[in-house]
Amino acid sequence: MKHTAKTVVSVLIAVLALAFLSPIYIMLVNSFKTRSELYENALALPSSFSFEYYASAVAKMNFLTVFGNSLYVTLATVVFVVVLSSMTAWMLVRQDHALSKVIFLLFVATMLIPFQTLMMPLMQVMDWIRTYLHIPMLNTHEGLIFMNIGFHAGIAVFLYHGFMKSIPIALEEAAILDGCTKFGVFWRIVFPLLKTITVTVAILDVISSWNDYLLPSLVLSDKGLRTIQLSTFYFFGEFTIVWNQAMAGLTLTIVPIVLFYAFAQKYIIKGIAAGAVK
Repeated sequence: MKHTAKTVVSVLIAVLALAFLSPIYIMLVNSFKTRSELYENALALPSSFSFEYYASAVAKMNFLTVFGNSLYVTLATVVFVVVLSSMTAWMLVRQDHALSKVIFLLFVATMLIPFQTLMMPLMQVMDWIRTYLHIPMLNTHEGLIFMNIGFHAGIAVFLYHGFMKSIPIALEEAAILDGCTKFGVFWRIVFPLLKTITVTVAILDVISSWNDYLLPSLVLSDKGLRTIQLSTFYFFGEFTIVWNQAMAGLTLTIVPIVLFYAFAQKYIIKGIAAGAVK
């Protein structure tokens, strides 16, 4: 019976794996096909593996520029979220009073609000800031980074807050007795102990920022500022869709994040479990 149960579970896992991987297979094989081959049978292998359509996709997407834009937005977002959220969580844990608990609950509550309910009011507020305060929040990478920080801070503070409780306060008190400032206590004592959860927060933010399409589409309008996700829109015209180039472009878009995730996936569950349980 146990052997039969294990066999059934293995088969179910294999079927689910194939189901989840099937879109990637379709995207990869169709990125090498001619349009006639693609329309004839989308599931069949291509007659030849030529990188002609990848070259066309790179040129049409202006790949190096949009890749650099996405890299800048993603890295800047991750750095600010890690620094600001870790410091915020530390203060909320160490200042154990009612206001700290209320502020923490507000951060957690932001995780429950769908972005779609906020996007139009957000754009109106950002337009007001641009018009009356003359701060360019729209159509700039910095404005997009600012908004990303706000949307990613909730989950980051939540994870840091849970992990922070496992750090003995005696370490900080000893450092203060030795003459260390508050700033020094955090960066010299506390932050190095947050390595596991910091890696997890960074991974989640990289994936979220890199894959985001909706917010950049609302904020960035100039072609030279567009991220790699927005550049895939070039293949979907009003009347025609160049599917083979689109598949090649989508493959180029997901390859960096897939490689990054494959390298860093072991830290995700480990860090989330540590931050949520401790």
